[in-house]
Amino acid sequence: MKPDTIVLVHGFWVTPRSWEHWITRYQSQGFRVLAPAYPGFEVEVEALNADPTPIEELSLPAVVASLEKLIDGLDTKPIIMGHSAGGAITQILLDHGYGSAGVAMNSVPTEGVVTVPFSQLKAAFPVLKNPANRHKAVGLTFDQWRYAFTNTFPEDEARALYERYHVPASGHVFWENVLANIQPGHADTYVDYHNDDRAPLLFIAGENDHLMPPKVQRSNAKHYKSNTAVTEVVEYAGRSHLMPAQKGWEEIADHALSWALDHS
Repeated sequence: MKPDTIVLVHGFWVTPRSWEHWITRYQSQGFRVLAPAYPGFEVEVEALNADPTPIEELSLPAVVASLEKLIDGLDTKPIIMGHSAGGAITQILLDHGYGSAGVAMNSVPTEGVVTVPFSQLKAAFPVLKNPANRHKAVGLTFDQWRYAFTNTFPEDEARALYERYHVPASGHVFWENVLANIQPGHADTYVDYHNDDRAPLLFIAGENDHLMPPKVQRSNAKHYKSNTAVTEVVEYAGRSHLMPAQKGWEEIADHALSWALDHS
């Protein structure tokens, strides 16, 4: 039985609003589409910018647990698609046995991926420049947003999306991911790369993504060593980090869905 539900997982510095076009497109094709917010993010962008307390209190295990509870309430396994941090969450959910197939777009890497291109360091610098940010919600200026998210967008479009989508990110979760490979024990982004029971996983990389470049996506994918679970990577030319909102997003949305249905 083919899945009839799609779960869309947003990333950092945005909310479920960033999926607005994909929600409409998939619903028009007859799918039930769920785009849940992180715990505490169930308010509008403007409210989170005015009071970022829920962002400061965020933890990755709480996000994963909330999504697992949501999926447990469904009649059939959904397709799970995640962007940026949502890509890492998608990988974790698949490793935990959730989903009929997963798509990770410009994904934050899971534990063990140590590839760190210069552009990624520069894009993440607003959070990493001060260890005290581990306890804060850290926003981006427009110039920082444009470098990290919309570097190939026209400036007016980049500014409009900044005003519509941008919220601060959790310094705590960001720093935990950065430290995942040097702290003892498994980190919150741990997955079993040898899990043969994991659902198929597609990585989608944007050629010009500064924040999570294609090199990171390919490295993450190569860590998977299962004998049976499918892992593939596709790269789109000219794409920035904010792929779900970039001109031509329809092509990517259609390919992601087609691949997931073919592999479910």
